[in-house]
Amino acid sequence: MNESSPATPELMPRPDAPGDFKAAAGQPLPAGTAPATEDAVVAALRTVHDPEIPVNIYDLGLIYRLAIGADGDVAVDMTLTAPGCPVAGEMPGQVANAVAAVAGVGRVSVTLVWEPGWTPERMSEDAKLALGMI
Repeated sequence: MNESSPATPELMPRPDAPGDFKAAAGQPLPAGTAPATEDAVVAALRTVHDPEIPVNIYDLGLIYRLAIGADGDVAVDMTLTAPGCPVAGEMPGQVANAVAAVAGVGRVSVTLVWEPGWTPERMSEDAKLALGMI
């Protein structure tokens, strides 16, 4: 686990896309620290759940991009099931903190985006099964 505690996420509008939010957490890793694996970061993403749907955000298909740098910094682009979702202001911070807690993760940047819009086709087979869609 990253020994530094994640920073309190700051939410701010993206200047290029009004209505979108960013959250940040974590700190730079010491030189020579091996970056986290994608599997470890995905496991952390799977600990975050949409409060209205009993499935994690990764299997719901809400993660659009996951990039892990050689320095351990992680960038995530994510969406929500609907723009009016009541957790829009909270979810990016929850994701940033979950990812920042992974060993080998430095700074985390999470951007909430709305394009392309989410559709149920983005869900994993496990998520569809859990929701009775197959």
